[in-house]
Amino acid sequence: MSAFLPGLAPPLTVSQLNRQVRELIESELDMIWVAGELSNVKLASSGHWYFCLKDAEAAVDAAMFQGRARFLDFKPVDGMKVEARARVTLYEPRGKYQLVVEELRKSGLGALHEAFEKLKTRLGAEGLFDPDRKRELPLFPRAIGLVTSPAAAALRDMLSTLRQRAPMIPVILYPAPVQGGSAAPRIAAAIEIANARGEVDVLVVARGGGSLEDLWAFNEEIVARAIAGSAIPVVSGVGHETDFTIADFAADLRAPTPTAAAAAASPDREALAADVAALRRRLSRDLQRILETQSQRLDALARRLLTPAERIARQRETLTLHARRLRNAVAGRMELHAARLKAQRTALGHLDPTQVLGRGYSIVRDADGHIRHTSEGLAPDAALDITFSKGGAGVRVVKVEKSV
Repeated sequence: MSAFLPGLAPPLTVSQLNRQVRELIESELDMIWVAGELSNVKLASSGHWYFCLKDAEAAVDAAMFQGRARFLDFKPVDGMKVEARARVTLYEPRGKYQLVVEELRKSGLGALHEAFEKLKTRLGAEGLFDPDRKRELPLFPRAIGLVTSPAAAALRDMLSTLRQRAPMIPVILYPAPVQGGSAAPRIAAAIEIANARGEVDVLVVARGGGSLEDLWAFNEEIVARAIAGSAIPVVSGVGHETDFTIADFAADLRAPTPTAAAAAASPDREALAADVAALRRRLSRDLQRILETQSQRLDALARRLLTPAERIARQRETLTLHARRLRNAVAGRMELHAARLKAQRTALGHLDPTQVLGRGYSIVRDADGHIRHTSEGLAPDAALDITFSKGGAGVRVVKVEKSV
């Protein structure tokens, strides 16, 4: 049994000491950014990352737990220069101080984040992102425009979605690179070309996910102003659900992914067909109910018929009047519902590509089955396939004329 001098506090246990030191550190140091180089990077089976953050003169251990690590858009490796937003704490079992990392980014991204916030604030102050400027998307666009890279996986996903939802609506690609130094002005130029041609009723500006640097073209002022100045409503579908760009704020609608953007820009053919079928069923039920009601009225009137012949004749006149009213009511109701059904059929017919072909247009595909919109890239004697409203033809190019 230990003995203590009178008036002195008993000694702390090691765990008590470490707990007090941890509480002292956490109360004195708020969340901070620390820059350094990664070393001894390890990924545990739990999904937690452990590493050392060092510079030329010192090092500190750090941990990034799975709940935050899942938001990383890059893989940490030894030697990588990073900036960590972290809490300073003490790992009590070993009495070793460490960083608990909440956010990790490659060095230099801090300047990009700052540039993003500055541009967002400036354009927002101009009213470029005001909700009042946002326009409704057309319910039945005559054509849908896509501004993206022809090589992007996002393009394949969007085309697949559009084929499923609205195969009757033409899709026009306005190609532009979506990454690199020249991407932003070429994206803006593609938006302006789409507006100048007036071929589509809605534009989708999109690319798949990536790092902040990969998506940076969509944070450029020239792209934001092109989207805001577009006479055609614009849907932005850049990156993943957690990614936000300046283009998202400028667009009429922000979709979380390119696939969602394609869905937002197109009507759902199956849903439209279901609506028409529901209206048809409702019309049938209404007519049946009218006939049953009027039949019951006729039965009641018939039961009131009495002799002598004069009363019968008078009731016959009344019956004739009711029968006429019945016919007029049924005919009027049928005309009303027939008009509604016709309107629905007309609306659905507008989505039928053969209607467009019937007005003299045709679809031209090259030997690879791609739809051709211009003569660019065609060579004499190239094989083309033409689809008319009725039938088609295989042709060969005799002469190529460039558009002016």
